[in-house]
Amino acid sequence: MQTHILFAYYDTAAGLLETGCTADTVCILRFAAGPVHPHQPTALSDRTADEVRAYLAGRLRSFSVPFRIEGTDFQRACYEAARKIPYGGTRTYGQIAEAVGKPHAARAVGAAMARNPVWLLVPCHRVCGSGGSLTGYAGGVECKRRLLLLEQQGIPFTR
Repeated sequence: MQTHILFAYYDTAAGLLETGCTADTVCILRFAAGPVHPHQPTALSDRTADEVRAYLAGRLRSFSVPFRIEGTDFQRACYEAARKIPYGGTRTYGQIAEAVGKPHAARAVGAAMARNPVWLLVPCHRVCGSGGSLTGYAGGVECKRRLLLLEQQGIPFTR
């Protein structure tokens, strides 16, 4: 059974936000270079954009929108481990690998995070390289740095 996803685009302090929603869940949430699908906003995509804007302004620490993630068992385990990282906290790729029972799979964790379809909802920006280096974020290292500044120092994300 194929799921119908409606895409919508919203201006935010971090750039153009792309949402992809079914009737009842968010399936895609990321910053985009530009619209690539027809713009079809829904109540859920509007609510998601409102929550992202509040988060970027420092007024929201956790999201309430329902979302769904598909992927391999390993990817889903990595996403669940990332979701457990508290607001403002970080973990290394190696620590996530340990948490999912694959202690030598830090690179595979990085690959899983790179495929995360719902940025911020699964906070892959909180996963860093060894020693805290800001490596590997699909939205760019500068975006990752600014998201962590928001969470750790309360500096709102502005353009």
